[in-house]
Amino acid sequence: MKKRLKKAESFSGKVLSPAKILDYQKGTVVSKTIADKNAGLVTLFAFDKGQGLREHTAPFDALVHLIDGEAEIVISGKSFCLKKGEMIVMPANQPHALLAIKKFKMILTMIKSK
Repeated sequence: MKKRLKKAESFSGKVLSPAKILDYQKGTVVSKTIADKNAGLVTLFAFDKGQGLREHTAPFDALVHLIDGEAEIVISGKSFCLKKGEMIVMPANQPHALLAIKKFKMILTMIKSK
């Protein structure tokens, strides 16, 4: 189950520690939007162990950067195991899914294009 937090304030012009913005919540996925512009979207996520996002596609490239924990990311049937500090680009229109091997936090940057 994915739980969205309210957009509380603007993060523009502030020094941030992404891993500290969201706390893990038992049995769920928590997200918080950091930036939402015409050119793209930056969202923080915290996944409890065993939580994930089912296979889906997106119309834009998406950069996933793990800032804590460990996740399995499957892109077009190929599995990747990412750990804290690693990142991967999920190409536009390619099926992908995410699963928390250990609880993990990530920054998702969606790069919108025409």
